[in-house]
Amino acid sequence: MPAAEIWLPAILAMAGLILASGFFSSSETALFYLSRDDLIAFRVGRRRQRMVADLLADPDRLLTAVLFWNLLINLTYFAISVVLARHVGRDSTATATMIPLASLVGIILFGEVVPKSLAVVFRRRLATVVVWPLSASVRIFDPIAPVFRSTTDFLYRVFWPHVTVEPALEAEDLEQAIENSIGTTEIFRQERQVLHNIVDLGEISVEEVMRPRGTWSTLPLPIHLEDLDDQAIDTGFVVPGGDPDIVESIILLDHRVPFTDRFLEQLARDVIPVPWCARLAPVLQQLRDTNASAASVINEYGETIGILTHDDILDTILSPEPSRARRLLRREPVEPVGQGRYEVQALTTLRHLSKRLQLEYDPDPEQQITVSGLLQDQLERVPEVGDECLWQGFRIRVIEASGRGPVKVLIAPTEDSLDDLPSRPQAEGGDE
Repeated sequence: MPAAEIWLPAILAMAGLILASGFFSSSETALFYLSRDDLIAFRVGRRRQRMVADLLADPDRLLTAVLFWNLLINLTYFAISVVLARHVGRDSTATATMIPLASLVGIILFGEVVPKSLAVVFRRRLATVVVWPLSASVRIFDPIAPVFRSTTDFLYRVFWPHVTVEPALEAEDLEQAIENSIGTTEIFRQERQVLHNIVDLGEISVEEVMRPRGTWSTLPLPIHLEDLDDQAIDTGFVVPGGDPDIVESIILLDHRVPFTDRFLEQLARDVIPVPWCARLAPVLQQLRDTNASAASVINEYGETIGILTHDDILDTILSPEPSRARRLLRREPVEPVGQGRYEVQALTTLRHLSKRLQLEYDPDPEQQITVSGLLQDQLERVPEVGDECLWQGFRIRVIEASGRGPVKVLIAPTEDSLDDLPSRPQAEGGDE
C-alpha cells in the first residue's frame, strides 16, 4: 500500500470535491425548483430571499455558472481518482480497479442524487442558505462568461450554419386543429375553450385586458394598512406615489405577500412597461422571464393608461368567456332584457360583445376596442343619454352616462326603433 502521505490527502480532496459538487447540484435544484409564488414572496422578503430573486432574474447567467463550476469540480475529482488509482495499482491491482468504480458511485450518490433529492424537499430554506456562496461563485465566473458565449456562437456558426428556426404555425391552423380534436364531453369542451383562449393571446392587445386608469388606488407615501380603501382591496393591488400618469411599481395585496404593520411601500414590486398595442402572448412571456407580476401599459405620449397583472392574463386564459368588464365591475357585462335587447356595460370590449351576440369579430388596430370607445369614435364627442350609433346590424343607445362618458347602453337589432324608450332630454340639445 502506498504511504499515508499519498492516499490520505487524495481521499480528503475527493471528499471535499464531492461536497462541493453536492453544493452546486443542490443549489441548482433548490433555486430552479422555486415556484412563481415563492419568487413573488422572496422579492419582498428578507435580504437573503431578495438575493435569491435577483439571481433568478437572469436564469441563463446563473445556470451557466453553476454548470461550469460543477463540471470543473467533477473533472478535478476524477483526475485525482485516476492519480490515486495509479499509485495504488503499484501494490494491488484489485484495489486500483475498485477505486474508479467507488469514485463513480460516490460522485453520483453524494454529489447528485442525495443533494438534489434534499433540495427538492427543502428548497425554500436551502435557497436562502446557499445564496451567499452561490452569488460569489457567479460573480467570479462573470469575467470569463463572454469567452464561453463567444466560443458557443463560433462553434454554432461553423458546424450548424444552415440550422434555421422552424416556421411557426398560423393561428388559423391551430384553431382548426383544436376544433377537429376528438371529444364531446363537458371536460373536453372546457379544454378546447382554454386552448382557444391560449391561441387568442397572439391576437388580443393588452389594451383589451388591462385595468384602465381610474380603476385602481394611488396612495401617497408612506402607506399603512389602515390607508387601504375598498377599491384597493377589490383590485388586489395599490400603486404607491402621487402621480397617476407614471406607474413604476405596485403593491400586491394577496396571500403571497407577507404584510407588515409599518410601511407597505417596502413590499412594492417593479412593473415592466409595455406599449398599448402589444399583444398578450409576448407580454406574458416577458412577465414570466422577468418574474414580474404586472405591466404598466404606456400610450404614445409615455403616459400610463392602464395596468395589466399576471392574474388578469390567467383569467383571460381560464375563463370560458373572458371579460375585463366582469373582472372590474364584478357582474355580468351583457344581460338580455327580452325582445332581442341587451343591457351592456360601456366598458365591455367589442370582442366579448361579438362573442355574446354570436358575431364575427375582426379586430382593427385603427378602431376602438370598447363599446364606449365605439360611441365616441362615431359621434366624435362624449356621448350622452339618448345618443345612438349603428354597429354590425345592431342599434346602440346610451341609457346611462356620467361626466366622463357612457356607463350603460342598450343594444337591439337595427329594425328595433326603440320607440318605447325615452330619448335624450331636449334641454341637452336634441340632436341625435
